[in-house]
Amino acid sequence: MPDAWRRTGPGAAPPAMALALAFLFTTPLVRAVPAANAPLQAGGLRLQPCAAAAAKAAGAWCGDYARPVDPHGAVAGTLPIYFEFYPHSGAGRALGTLVATEGGPGYPATASRGEYLALFAPLRAARDVLIMDNRGTGHSGAIDCPPLQAATAITESLVADCGTRLGARAPLFSTTLATDDLAALLEALDAGPVDLYGDSYGTFFAQVFALRHPRQLRSLVLDGAYPLADAGFAWYPSYGPSMRDKFNLACARSDACRALPGDSLGHIEPVLRLLRAHPQQLRARDSTGRWHALTADATALAIVMYGSAPARASVRELDAAAHAYVAGDRVPLLRLMAETQSGVDSRDATQSPQAFSAGLAAAVMCQDAPQIFDMALPPTKRMAERERAVAERKRVAPGTYAPFTIDEYRRMPLDYSFIDECVQWPSPPLAWPPGQLAPPGTTYPDTPTLVVSGDLDNMTPVADGAAAARKFARARQVIIRNGLHVNALPHSRSACGAEIVRTFIETLAVGDTACAEAVPEMRLVPRFARRVAELPPAAAMTGRAAELGRLRAITAAALAVGDVLVRAPDFVDGEGVGLRGGTFHVTRTADGYRLMLQDVKWTEDLCVSGSVVAPARVGPAQAELQLLGARAYTGPLRLEWFEGGPQAQASAHGRLGGMEIAATLDAP
Repeated sequence: MPDAWRRTGPGAAPPAMALALAFLFTTPLVRAVPAANAPLQAGGLRLQPCAAAAAKAAGAWCGDYARPVDPHGAVAGTLPIYFEFYPHSGAGRALGTLVATEGGPGYPATASRGEYLALFAPLRAARDVLIMDNRGTGHSGAIDCPPLQAATAITESLVADCGTRLGARAPLFSTTLATDDLAALLEALDAGPVDLYGDSYGTFFAQVFALRHPRQLRSLVLDGAYPLADAGFAWYPSYGPSMRDKFNLACARSDACRALPGDSLGHIEPVLRLLRAHPQQLRARDSTGRWHALTADATALAIVMYGSAPARASVRELDAAAHAYVAGDRVPLLRLMAETQSGVDSRDATQSPQAFSAGLAAAVMCQDAPQIFDMALPPTKRMAERERAVAERKRVAPGTYAPFTIDEYRRMPLDYSFIDECVQWPSPPLAWPPGQLAPPGTTYPDTPTLVVSGDLDNMTPVADGAAAARKFARARQVIIRNGLHVNALPHSRSACGAEIVRTFIETLAVGDTACAEAVPEMRLVPRFARRVAELPPAAAMTGRAAELGRLRAITAAALAVGDVLVRAPDFVDGEGVGLRGGTFHVTRTADGYRLMLQDVKWTEDLCVSGSVVAPARVGPAQAELQLLGARAYTGPLRLEWFEGGPQAQASAHGRLGGMEIAATLDAP
């Protein structure tokens, strides 16, 4: 048994009364905020004002907590574990400490401080906040394997090369040791028991922490959760069904899509057959204007459907883009393929390991995640075992990733297909057995646990969240209808998840979850069109005569606005290009976005310019537009709608081709 496990002594959680008493007597007293530039005493640590501008502006105090690289001592040295501490803003004793841990793996948690602080904002008067960069990420000794970090595409050999470069340190960047770092830091800060929030991979970290350090937990929130190591999980068996459900559910909730025969997967099947029969090497432009060399084939389509990047645009557009591709209009689907190439690359533009460490991501996946082969084997034997396992899977479950074959699925990027990534990773030493996240015999604690899942999330699907919830005796899963991946942070589609999380942290009860059923449906593109004349007309208001061409132009203008609006979260204070030409600029406002469109072409024969003001989630929205096309399509147009409700409708008023026009239509 490793020394770290003996020291921390994980086991069953204490009874409720004991936990309450422990909470009362271990919660620190009010810390007097010192003068500027003076240190802050927190438990046994002296913290300095943060140097990072964003952290400093938010009132954080920072530190580097030295931890042994190897608790066994075989590898000498220490790691600086960087953290940011935000004291509660109100008077009196702190009620507790909120801790947030990031997804990935590979991302530093402090880079998401803005989202975490926004989630916790209503609770911060009475609660401190702690955000720690896990070992190997951000400012906590980020792993840099240059060939892997800079590679155009991840390969098995590049992953193996990173493991070789790390050598004896390779297993020392595991989730287990990262959770031990957090436990030690909490003890040093005298900050426990804590409320721990994790999103995506952060839910994996949080579950490991619960197993290893249950007495340091008051509550657990798993947002976008998956279980640690259920039987058969190495094949990610929920991945395919949840991907299919995502598109089929979105279609079933859209009037235009539901009116077509069959389900969404049936609508997409013709383009899959075409891509299999006629794959093409070509260049396609994403919405930033960047050109990509890609192979338009079945695997490129699989990346769009499984990769969920861009998440909203891929759900909104794929059904219609698939139909357009088969009909000869390749632009919409090729743009999605190009956007996905950018979206599934976790690195930033500088490829900085501090922003995202590809090496840390590989180290965690290869040390902690379940595999279809035995990681204890040497790589040559492991590769042979993989081939046998894949052959057997093809025999007994060929539809695991349907509608794609297992081979088409395996050609996706390794960090999205998962099953081949670690086959050549160096064998770990006996002291660090792979996949052993807690001492044998450890049981899940009786920690109050909330699991939040989106029913359109195929990355950490509802079924996986349910499997994680079943591990905890006091767990409750809340499913957000029309929710995507991670539902409590500000980038999510609704404030519902955040409200439920805050209630749970305050009361240890889930409370009213009616809002989980009220998140509006995704508004799907009814069809793509090269010409305005191919589109259905908006509905003229009663008593208003309008020529059909003008009503079709209104539809085209609204779809151009929606095309930009769905991409706005990815273009804050940035420039983009329209589907078939023109440009747009996105600016973040206090509660949403302001878009400036310049000659944006959603169809080839209509340019749309003007401004759009829309909320991020709920509230009134409007677009002041100038249309330029055929004479009947040219003139000013105003669109108004209310964002955030079901089956949202827009009103349109303008003067096109010299004719006053008023109509209603689906909101952009």
